[in-house]
Amino acid sequence: MSVFLEIVVSILLVLGSIVTLIGSIGLAKFPDYFTRLHAPTKASTVGVGCILIASMIFFSVELGHVNLKEALISIFLLITAPVAAHMLAKAGLHYKVNMKENTQNQHLAKKAYLHKSPDDE
Repeated sequence: MSVFLEIVVSILLVLGSIVTLIGSIGLAKFPDYFTRLHAPTKASTVGVGCILIASMIFFSVELGHVNLKEALISIFLLITAPVAAHMLAKAGLHYKVNMKENTQNQHLAKKAYLHKSPDDE
């Protein structure tokens, strides 16, 4: 493997690790449910994506052919992480999870709290 590819793989691995670490810290430090939900969702998508791209580059060069397993994992991650975050956010709205006073766009959550489903009428 050339030095250039080793540097690219190393940068992607370090970048993915740092982004994932920042998301983990955000999960521990953010004040309420919705901001805690936001941090690891974005970080896992970007961080694990960088790590998977580095893995694709490394193993494609080492094996001599393109390895698509990491690409399938990346596509699965890009599809499922936002959907899971959306469902968790909807569950938080459904159960009327409290927000901190300084959370932005609280008027939207209050509007969602007041919204009744068609089954309630």
